[in-house]
Amino acid sequence: MIAGRLFVTALTAALVMSGCGRGGQTSHRSTDLVVGSRAGIESALLADVYTGALRSYGFPAHSEQAPDPLTKLDAGAFGVVPSLTGRVLQAFQPGANARSDAQVYKAMIGALPEGIAAGDYTTAAEDKPALAVTDATSKSWGGNDLGALPRHCDGLVVGAIAAAPTPSAIGSCRLPAARQFDNEATLFAAVKSGEVTAAWTTTADPNVPADLVVLTDGKPALVQAENVVPLYRRNALTDRQLLAVNEVAGVLDTAALVDMRRQVTAGADPQAVADAWLNEHPLGR
Repeated sequence: MIAGRLFVTALTAALVMSGCGRGGQTSHRSTDLVVGSRAGIESALLADVYTGALRSYGFPAHSEQAPDPLTKLDAGAFGVVPSLTGRVLQAFQPGANARSDAQVYKAMIGALPEGIAAGDYTTAAEDKPALAVTDATSKSWGGNDLGALPRHCDGLVVGAIAAAPTPSAIGSCRLPAARQFDNEATLFAAVKSGEVTAAWTTTADPNVPADLVVLTDGKPALVQAENVVPLYRRNALTDRQLLAVNEVAGVLDTAALVDMRRQVTAGADPQAVADAWLNEHPLGR
């Protein structure tokens, strides 16, 4: 019983995503394959992308939200739950130091419980922590390469949204505790005013002001990868259902994720946004 509770707790932690989302949907046939998400714009949007992918292959599917989507995956009520590779890895193997997308995915696969499997991850779509600085700071550091940060570690002041997961170190630089902000508007304003040197955001955040520079993590990676990945109940999907889910990995990229998140943030329906994107990137052809 204790092991079961730990399993659920770890899976739940792996699926935490930020933002505000819509309410759950329940008025669908019981024969539908259910793609689960938490409340939150990104989580709901990703669930709708995979829902649309399944529908494009002719499979009845719909998305549902739940406070604890992986509990429902474990119980068989959900068939697929999208997540991010690094979060899943840390849930089951805390402190894992894999960094690159391939290394994180491989380590994640090895850490998953017996009844849960993972589909193909999106090599071009990620949403991992990233630092935003002013253009002046970027120029003084010699460009937008995150690898330059350790040379400017002394006196560094970093800001972050309260409770957002952020790395404790970048290379040889042990980061100071981040100053906490209630929202992105005040956080990014603090960067511009010089109150903080850099602000933690993510690579798929649509709200970073155009006049700030997001530092690029090169190779070898300094921040653990967070690529979109679908988790599913082992042996619960047919070969063609799994093919539909896996096809997303070949077409979704970070720019598309940013654009879709921006539309949903502006008030568009996540499923409509996901379907419009899939119409531009048809699967199964």
